[in-house]
Amino acid sequence: MTDVDDPGPLPAGVAIESATPDDRLDVLRVLDAAMLETDAAALHARIDAGDALVARFERTGSVVGALVLTRPEPERRHVDAVAVRRQRRGRGIGSALVARAVRDARAESGVDAVTATFDADLTEFYADLGFSIEPTGDGRARGRLTVGSATPDDA
Repeated sequence: MTDVDDPGPLPAGVAIESATPDDRLDVLRVLDAAMLETDAAALHARIDAGDALVARFERTGSVVGALVLTRPEPERRHVDAVAVRRQRRGRGIGSALVARAVRDARAESGVDAVTATFDADLTEFYADLGFSIEPTGDGRARGRLTVGSATPDDA
């Protein structure tokens, strides 16, 4: 079993980093190739907010994977999309992207969970990373990983 705290080693020469505005088109291409619906304007806003990650092949600088987060509630980060180029799949890149997103969420004050909604065939991927899984009944599932504890108002 993989773990979000130790997703295993990345392939040599691949780095996970925050997406920049210059990565926008590459991120769109990676997500599009995975047949994930993406709103280009919303993606631009997510990149500007620091809520997008890329897996970059260091030798060429090419983006081989991407992850986009949303902030549906102040205390929760949601994996809106994660994809890896077909020829790079199965090497731990997707796990490393999710692990980095979880580490970043843990570092944010008041964030207590990372969630995801995904096709049921990805259940094992998220379960292996430690997400608790709940089927939605429509061929999809929801995952939740507690990353900290938001401080409730005492008022």
